Amino acid sequence: MLFNSGENAKSQASFLYEKDRLALTALVLEMGSRAKAAFREAVRALESRDDELARQVLDGDELIDELEVDAELECLRSIGMRRPVREDLRFAFSVLKIVTDLERIGDEAANIAERTLWLNRRPLLKPLIDIPRMKEIATKMLSQALESFEKGDAALAEAVFRADDEMDGLYRAIFDELLSIMAGPAQGNPDALLSATALLSVARHLERIGDHSVNIAERAYFSVTGRRLKKMLREAGRSLRPRSSSRSVRGRACRSGPSRGRSGPPSRRWNPPPGW
Repeated sequence: MLFNSGENAKSQASFLYEKDRLALTALVLEMGSRAKAAFREAVRALESRDDELARQVLDGDELIDELEVDAELECLRSIGMRRPVREDLRFAFSVLKIVTDLERIGDEAANIAERTLWLNRRPLLKPLIDIPRMKEIATKMLSQALESFEKGDAALAEAVFRADDEMDGLYRAIFDELLSIMAGPAQGNPDALLSATALLSVARHLERIGDHSVNIAERAYFSVTGRRLKKMLREAGRSLRPRSSSRSVRGRACRSGPSRGRSGPPSRRWNPPPGW
């Protein structure tokens, strides 16, 4: 009889925590959908030179911040009331990490929107080719990372890691192209130099969105398996980020900028300097 009572209590706790998991998953997916729409619309505002759309992205950033707080409070409430263990506890802590990355993606989208407002007041420096491609890759990476979290799909998490190499390659191509413009045709033209810098910043924000998507994929993988994805792939002998001379050159050229590490400081909203 006592055994049956214990089993019943365990089943009831499992049922209650499953309800919490569904609620937390819904919050994460809503936040992810809004963050994804934000950076897509920010880039589209740049492509179409649409100031109103860029302002809508800025106005929507506060809602993403509020969703982060809601998810954190719901997660902490669940931990306090249900006292989850093992995979349920991994899930709860993964949610706390994931919503932080989603909030930072929202910040990156807002930064792109602010630069878009500045760029839209000036002639287009060059056709936008690689930046829209980065937007599409970032969209796919974030979508796969969120799906990996929702479905507990470890293979999708690995796919996000591999897609990040293509994102880095596009960023390097944009960096090299804009650097050649700044060293050549834009020399002696302050407006052109500032425009090149702003476009490079847009690419940098998109690359950071890719990094945050990788973070989300790794949290999803850990939630399911209890293992770190990077460590697992390294042990399997698969290189995540092959080094190249072009990457080393970019690292030296960008040394004065913010570090790229995935566990680095939070993204910050960008405030244009005087004259921008």
